Amino acid sequence: MPSSSSVLLEQFFLSVSTMRSLLFVPADSPRKLAKGLESGADALILDLEDSIAPLAKESARMGAAEFLQAHGGRAGTPRLLVRINALDSGLAEADLDAVAPCAPWAVMLPKAGGGADVQHLGAKLAVREAENDLSDGLIGILPIATETAAAIFTMGSYRGASRRLRAMTWGAEDLAADIGAQTNRLANGEFSPPFQLARNLMLFAAAAAEVEAVDTICANFRDETLLRRECVEARRDGFTGKMAIHPAQVAIINDVFMPPAEDIERARAIVAAFADNPGAGVLAIDGAMIDRPHLRQARRLLDRIAAISG
Repeated sequence: MPSSSSVLLEQFFLSVSTMRSLLFVPADSPRKLAKGLESGADALILDLEDSIAPLAKESARMGAAEFLQAHGGRAGTPRLLVRINALDSGLAEADLDAVAPCAPWAVMLPKAGGGADVQHLGAKLAVREAENDLSDGLIGILPIATETAAAIFTMGSYRGASRRLRAMTWGAEDLAADIGAQTNRLANGEFSPPFQLARNLMLFAAAAAEVEAVDTICANFRDETLLRRECVEARRDGFTGKMAIHPAQVAIINDVFMPPAEDIERARAIVAAFADNPGAGVLAIDGAMIDRPHLRQARRLLDRIAAISG
């Protein structure tokens, strides 16, 4: 039987799912971890992978565990994720041994190869949850689904792969290295066609798996214009949040991914109109024909607002 504390943790972690801003923070830097708490980010990704030098991996694990123990599950604290090292790196087991007992909201899986990798990681988490008297399925998984060329061909496998799947995101930096691209950007700052394809396939994969889609980082953290443009385009296309690599990016991300008041009011009007006319398939609202797909979109938007508001 799970302990009462693990049940409370489960209720807290699973109560809402929307994250606008997810800020990467090196887990071996107490100073940056502290700044992350003050950044306003909806979630912090305690990084054990790319930002950590090989000789600092163990200290990063200890830093992540201590931070999770001190701040995990507290009211007003950002959601806490841990990016472990890839499953085939030889480092993932030690990463999980260190952080799973502290019950992060989710483990971010880099270089994910599809649903089978999510299942593989889920089995490892299940063992550690049982060993630490945590509820089965408490720790979620958020895969980075596009970091290798082979992963592009497995997008459909995430659907139904695991109830631990919390959201999905994509990455362009490792993918560029894997395919030998000279750059992943065009001269105007937009992603080049191969990377636009990866982005779009991940968006469809997340929708098919019925989880939220999180956009990748804007590596040039000083270019606020580019960041805002990427956020606007991502929100337009169906992404619900974006990852950040610097605290200065958080405010813009939060601003863009908070739907404007007029969109919220329109969603409420659509939901109310169908509630008053439960047998209707199509309704006229403000001179526009609104049907059931619009109702679904309205409900999703209101669910997101409720989640963001806590």
